[in-house]
Formats: sequence, structure tokens, C-alpha cells
Amino acid sequence: MNREAKNLDKIVVIDCQAAGISGDMFLGSLLDLGADVNKVISAIKTVEKFITCKNVKVNIKDVTRKGIRAKKVDVQADEWSEITGAKLLSTIESCMETLGASQNARKFALNTATTLLEAESKLHAEDFNNIHLHELGKVDALAEIIGSAVALEDLKLFHAKFYSTPVAVGGGVFKFSHGKTSSPAPATLEILQSRKFPIVGGPVEAELATPTGVSILVNLVDEAIRFYPALKPIKAGYGAGTMDFEEMPNILRVVLGEPLHHNLSKDEIVVLETNLDDTTGEIIGHVLNKLLIEGAKDVSIIPMFTKKSRPGYILKAITDRENVERLAHMVMEETGSLGVRFYTCERRVLLRDIAPIEVLIDGVRMNVRVKVSKDIKGSVVQIKPEYEDVREIAEKTGKPLRRVSEIIEAQARKLFLG
Repeated sequence: MNREAKNLDKIVVIDCQAAGISGDMFLGSLLDLGADVNKVISAIKTVEKFITCKNVKVNIKDVTRKGIRAKKVDVQADEWSEITGAKLLSTIESCMETLGASQNARKFALNTATTLLEAESKLHAEDFNNIHLHELGKVDALAEIIGSAVALEDLKLFHAKFYSTPVAVGGGVFKFSHGKTSSPAPATLEILQSRKFPIVGGPVEAELATPTGVSILVNLVDEAIRFYPALKPIKAGYGAGTMDFEEMPNILRVVLGEPLHHNLSKDEIVVLETNLDDTTGEIIGHVLNKLLIEGAKDVSIIPMFTKKSRPGYILKAITDRENVERLAHMVMEETGSLGVRFYTCERRVLLRDIAPIEVLIDGVRMNVRVKVSKDIKGSVVQIKPEYEDVREIAEKTGKPLRRVSEIIEAQARKLFLG
């Protein structure tokens, strides 16, 4: 999934848990969100300049699926012939160059196509560039990738935070170029498997998630979720699939919103904890320091009473998920504890940076490290000098540590806040 830095002023939720996702459904939902139709059509038609095809037609219309209006995109061309993987990539690159697309749009389009080709190459044990495409070599796959890249750029969504529900993949069997296969198609499953993307089967016996659709999905989404995140919805776009099912509306919903974060950054942490009632103070102090050295973000020791009114402690550490097993093993090894509890939780945090500043106090000039905490818009919320530097100046000047800290903070505020 996508891991680039994001502008959290916009949130996008791709809701594909009911009817899955295909390239045309995703493009239709972006057009329904307000992407420039003429710009997208012109972009798709550029493929005529670089491959053997004539008269590319792009039909965009409103349809209803079980009473819900949605945008339907159909792309067709005359005299079309299948292309190789290398030709698919070069065509996309040439089209994006001709369109003057942004670096983000080019990267997205090429990454999406590469994801498709890697899946096909692995499945057919053929060279990445020389593989002959069948379903993926048709004009609609090219159109969906290029059109989606241009639509995302037009909507200014490349720096938004993307979420997705688990993707519905359908079920049963269907026909494709190699005969009959189970849903999801082999390439679709390979792409989802390679990115560990969550799926749900059903609710119909049909192909609901296509290779192009899931390639777009895994190259955009930052986080897969069961439920919508906290957001203020602004607009929803609906893209229609080709088939009309009895069981549910065959539509993809893409929701654009604003986060309810009050300009605070969000991250996920894991809390480790264990009860200690027969461990010496020296060992507890040693474990506290070792946890911090080994990657814990913070460690605390909480006095308590255990069974039979014995005094003890709760050892609690905050860390990242990748450190859980290692730190839990270390705690048990060092303390003799027989078990360590852990749970995941979200937190809201300020972005922190250490900035050196020069201060002059009673003739003593020193560089002091100052921790500057900001919200995601860059506004300074807190300023705090590092304790060790404050202590050193207090010792040299003979001033109370509290007073030295106040002087440094006042100078830092004047520097950073004006």
C-alpha cells in the first residue's frame, strides 16, 4: 500500500465492500466526484498516437443500478490489436508525457501498470516485458489507467489520505481468455495477495474485482479499514459496473471528506505491560533503561497491590508494532515475568523537531537544543528546551534551573513565533 507523506486536509474512502472494484467503476466515481470530463476524454484519446488503433470512443453517461444513479464509462476502439507488457508501459509513459502530467500522475499510472504486469508475469512464468496481454491488452485497461491518473490530478487528490474497505471479489466461475476460472481471477488474487490486501467473498456469483481495479486500489490506498474513519463527508462519487445484479446495486462509492483531527497528526502504537510482584528495584530500573535503548518510545512503572495484598508494580512500555515480540521476550527474560499483555491503540500527536538556538545568559553563551512541537499545518504549539542543556547553563551561571528554562523558552518563542 501507499506509504508516501500525505496532506491530511483531504480524506478519500474507496468503499468497495459490496460490489468490488474495476477500472471503469473507479474512473466513473472520480468523474461523478467532479473530475473534468473533457480533460479525461482528451487524455484517453491520446493512446491513438502511440498504438495501432483507430477511432477511440469514450462514452460517459448516467445510469441507475437498483435505483441508485451512477456514472458509467465505456471505451471502445476500431482495429485494435493486443500489445506486450513493454508496449503497455511505453504507451502510458508517452501519453503522460504528451499530456504534460505531473510527476505524481505519471508515477501512479506506471506503478499501476507495473503491478498488473508483475502479476501476469508471475502467473505465466514469462518475461515481464515480452508477456502478451489479453484482457489487459485491450484499450479499456489503458484508458482506465490514464483516465484515472488525469482525474485524480484534476481533483487534486494525489496528496490525500486514501482508505479502503475490504474489497468484495465475488464468487463462482466465469470465462476469460484462458477458459473458465474461479473468482477472483488469478491475476486479481495475485495482486491482492502480494500487498496483503483484505478481501471478502460474494455477495454474488460473478467477478466483482478486476486486475485493473485492484491494481489501482493497492497503488492508492494507505490503509485498509472495516469502518469509515472520523471525517466530515464533502461529496460521494458513484461509478457503475457493467452488469446489473438482483442482490445489490453494482456500484463503487468513493467518498471525499475532511478529517476531524483538529490539525493533530495520528499514529498507531502498541502498549506492552506486565505485573511484577517479586522483582527487585534494581532489576526494574535496569529493564526500564534497556527498554528505552531497545526501541520503546516511553516506559512507566506504576505501583500497585497484587493478590494477598502484596505490593508490586505494573511495567508499561509504548512501542511500534514491529518491536512487540522482541521487547516482550526481553521483559520476560529480564524480570522473570510469565506473560506480557499488549494492545494496539491510536493516538494524536504533535510533530516534533529538535532545533539548536544560541542563547546568552549572564555572559554565558551556549547552543541549546529546543524541542519545537507543531501541528500538521506547521503552527508551533509547544516549545521546550532540552533538560541536559538547561542544567549545564544553570550550573555555569548559578541561576535556578527553573529560571534558566524560562529565559531560554522566552528567547526561543521570540525566534520561532516572532
